[in-house]
Amino acid sequence: MNISNMALLLAVSIRSIDAFLYTHKSTSKVGTTLFAKKKTNKKSASGGGFGSSLSGSTGAKTRTVSGYTGSGTKPLRSAANTFDAIRKVYGKDGTSDLYMRSPLNNEELFWFVGKVCRRLDVEDQDFSGTSIPSVMEAVISQKRLIIEYAKNQLRPQNFGGPYSKNLEIWIAPGDSEMDTVQNKMSLVKVTGSQKDLSTTFSVNDVGFNPEIYLSDEQKEGGLRVRRDEFGEPLNGVFEINA
Repeated sequence: MNISNMALLLAVSIRSIDAFLYTHKSTSKVGTTLFAKKKTNKKSASGGGFGSSLSGSTGAKTRTVSGYTGSGTKPLRSAANTFDAIRKVYGKDGTSDLYMRSPLNNEELFWFVGKVCRRLDVEDQDFSGTSIPSVMEAVISQKRLIIEYAKNQLRPQNFGGPYSKNLEIWIAPGDSEMDTVQNKMSLVKVTGSQKDLSTTFSVNDVGFNPEIYLSDEQKEGGLRVRRDEFGEPLNGVFEINA
């Protein structure tokens, strides 16, 4: 998987604030640049995107996961490749940040686990469905993959074993990590299930890029913030002097 790292180092005291960060990198290989959307005559619903090497059948609603999915397995690789392709076209406008919480582990701690991206234009030549995916659909259709990766690969000590029940995914606007850390951003809980996916939705129109830890982050962890049960910051806004 082609993932570039953008280092973001914040020196923050956990005694005075409710969010703390070690070394955090963007998992997207495309920064915050918004690329011009490529438009062509829309393909028919029966043919758009069929056979794509990134995703698979246009009729698919969810990314299928069988058991534990590590960082190199096919569903995760497909999701990441699709994310990169969509991100190139839509930038952060089509992106949402993902956080996960285990109420059994820590009710106030929300861990950054990656990003989802979605297509925003049905005239996009690579569009597979017939409706623009909502943010909730982008997450719900990949929820199993996101959770399996987070609890087995990223943070098993916080999401695995006795803490694996009732795991929650929360979202924030794309590329808003700094604002979230500074308590300028609330988180929104992902609700719903596969039955809520539109009949015109295709999972080929969304992707997932997982957070990846390097060196000391494996032990110490990466970006996490503290919020209440409604996703609101526990403390006030603060500034970070770079």
